[in-house]
Amino acid sequence: MAHVNATIAGRQFRLACEDGQEEHLQTLAKEIDRRVIDLRAKFGEIGDTRLTVMAALMVADDLSDAHRKIRRLEEEIAALHDARVVAADRAKAASDAVVGAFNSAAERLESITKKLNQTLPNGTGTPIG
Repeated sequence: MAHVNATIAGRQFRLACEDGQEEHLQTLAKEIDRRVIDLRAKFGEIGDTRLTVMAALMVADDLSDAHRKIRRLEEEIAALHDARVVAADRAKAASDAVVGAFNSAAERLESITKKLNQTLPNGTGTPIG
């Protein structure tokens, strides 16, 4: 287990983290410290604990917004997936209808060709098809 020294609200903290997570933990601590500094600039010296709690609530609010956005995007993805399935089904149905129409037209043309060939007297013309 690794350890990181971080400064938040002017105080040093020794924090434990998984190996390889040191830089990430430092980044998080700097973000909390930045928020505390911003709050201190806005509200003055109202106590480190209060400033830290306010900063934590701001982070929690950001996280809540992110979760809401993720849920909305997941719903949009699901709706788009459903629409894609419906569109694929419609495209397949349209393709099947076109194939059926071409097959029907080909059968009619063959039938007409046979009838025309039957009407030609033997040896008096070139058969069609």
